[in-house]
Order: sequence, then C-alpha cells, then structure tokens
Amino acid sequence: MLDKTADLAGPGISTYEEVARALPTDYRSVLTPMETMDALFAAKAVIEEGLCRELDLRMVQVPLIVSRESGVNDMLDRDGSRTPVEFSAGLGLDEPITTQVVQAATKWKRTALAQFACAVGEGICTDMKAVRKDYFLDHDHSAYVDQWDWERRIGAEERTLDYLRDTVDRIWRVIVEAGEVVTDMYPALADDSPPIPSKLEFIHAEELLELYPDLPRKQRETRLLQEHPAVFIIGIGWPLADGYPHEMRAADYDDWITETVSADGRPMHGLNGDILVWNPVTNRRHELTSMGIRVTKETLVAQMEMAGLTEDLRLPYHKAILNDEIPLSIGGGIGQSRTYMYLLGKAHLGEVSVSVWPQELIDICEERNIFVLR
Repeated sequence: MLDKTADLAGPGISTYEEVARALPTDYRSVLTPMETMDALFAAKAVIEEGLCRELDLRMVQVPLIVSRESGVNDMLDRDGSRTPVEFSAGLGLDEPITTQVVQAATKWKRTALAQFACAVGEGICTDMKAVRKDYFLDHDHSAYVDQWDWERRIGAEERTLDYLRDTVDRIWRVIVEAGEVVTDMYPALADDSPPIPSKLEFIHAEELLELYPDLPRKQRETRLLQEHPAVFIIGIGWPLADGYPHEMRAADYDDWITETVSADGRPMHGLNGDILVWNPVTNRRHELTSMGIRVTKETLVAQMEMAGLTEDLRLPYHKAILNDEIPLSIGGGIGQSRTYMYLLGKAHLGEVSVSVWPQELIDICEERNIFVLR
C-alpha cells in the first residue's frame, strides 16, 4: 500500500529531480513564441465566446484584491496550507484595510450573481488573474494563475448530477472547438499530437478507487488517463471507502457532501469534479478545470463541521449563504495557461504565460529545448 496521505493537497511535483525526469528530453516546440501568442489569443477568443454562448454568460470585471474580513478569498483547500498574499491598503486611514490578493474568484462570483442581477439560467464569466504563492513551481504549476472563472445561477431542481454532466459536456465542446481553430491556423499541431477526444468520459472518484484501490490519487488518475485520455472525475472532497477523499477541497464552495446515486444504484457523494486530460507532450495527467454545483446553507454547515471550520460561518460570505442572500449556483475555474498548453502542444506553462521560475528549473528546461517566457 503506497502512502495516500501526502497525495491529497494538490497535483504538483515535489522535487526538481522529479521534474527533470518528467519533462521530455526530445522536445521541439511546433510553434515559435510569436506564433504561440497568435494561436493563444485566437483560442482565448473562441473559449470566451463559446462559454458565454453555451452557458448564457456575460463577461464581467473581477477583483484582484479583496479584504480579509470579507471571507471572499478562496482558500483552495481545507487544511490551511495555502495562504494568500496579504498587505495593508489605504494611505491615511486610521485603520488600513487588510487586503488579500485573490487565489481564485470562486466565492466572489457567487455573490456577484446577485450584484449583476442574473436570473436563473444566466451567469458571468471572468478573465481572472491570481497569485498562489504556496505552489511548488514545476512545469504546470505557477505562482501566477489565470483562469476563466465562471458562475451560473440555477434553481433548486437543477442541483443534480445530470445537470452537472450536461454543463461539463458544454464546456468540453468549447475546448474542442478552440482546438479545431488553432489546428486550422497551424496544421503542424495536428501532425505532432493525437486529436483531442470529441467526448469526455465520466467516472466517480469512488469508482476510480475501486479500479485501483492500492494506488494514491495521482497514480489512479494517471492509470485511467492512459486508457481514457479525457475524463471528468465526480465527487472530489468526500471521504471514499479507503477513508481518504480523492483530493482535499475547500468546505465552503463546491458541494461534495450531497448524496447521489451511481449508474448501478449505489450511494455516492458529491456534485462537483475535475476535467483531466492526458498530455501527450509530457506524458502526464493534466488538469484543466475544477467545477461544481455550490453548497446550500445546509450543506455549507455540514461541510464546515466536517472540516472543523465552523468559526468561519460568522464571515460575511458564509452568513450571506445562511441568510439566503446569494443565489444557488454552479461554477468553476478553467485554467487558461493549462488549456493553452494542452491545445498548443507545450511542455511548460512558461511557454504560454510570463511568471517567475527558479533558476534550477530554467536550467532543466533549457537542457530539454524548453524556453520559458520572461
């Protein structure tokens, strides 16, 4: 039995020796840096237009900073290991505002549905930028994060697995469409990589555990993706049969506690999940998006109790849910640079976004003909 505990906090690599082993040694980028930018912005336009069309969203502005006391910042997980950048703002104030750089806009988006007066079936999409300082910096994790953070208002009757699956399928169609556009621009992309699967396959985290009961989460995902290169894993956060959740998830946005029923009639849990694909360039698992139907006031309390975080229920965001002041919703964050990597056949996030990287990683990349933007 391999250690599963250390596998819960996130998908990153933990040493640069492992990074060196993971990156391809015979890499040649199909596109030049400028061609990469042309294709990237073409894909960006297709995805933003497609998400708005498929999910009835409107593009809106999104915060880069929020106040700490609002409770709106995304804590990413429930073990407290990833803390936001904080600073004081407000020259001349007797009590400066304690401000945080967002790690994601997950909670803000739900409150924004009310602010923008979205009706049921309508929503918002954002071009979100964030800082996550507590990541190990490898080929697909950066301290700089860019996402299409989106949120859609729903009715209580839509809090179902069928609704979740339909939404996921719509998002996948948009990503496939963007892949077709960039391949038309640069046909060499199609010669260099296998085609993007036209359909996603769905599997519950419990079913995945049953397939590979002795493997930690990342290795279970890797084994699955080698045979099924585009999947949506349902139910991330609830403890599975082995006593561990598939991955740690924050207790105050996605609903991972609601009981559902599997295709063969067994009880399962969770109305959330991740889209993962097989990256043929790095030959590794590659996460594109995390998303889910959001908590109700009842499931919020239950999840916060499980996580030992009931003190946070006094924060404005949590009180707004408890007081029915913000609507029921579904939402997610699609990694922009992660998606560009996948569509453009890239080995490293730094080829499609500008961030900071340790010299050790830069040296490893250059030895393998991977040149990151600076």
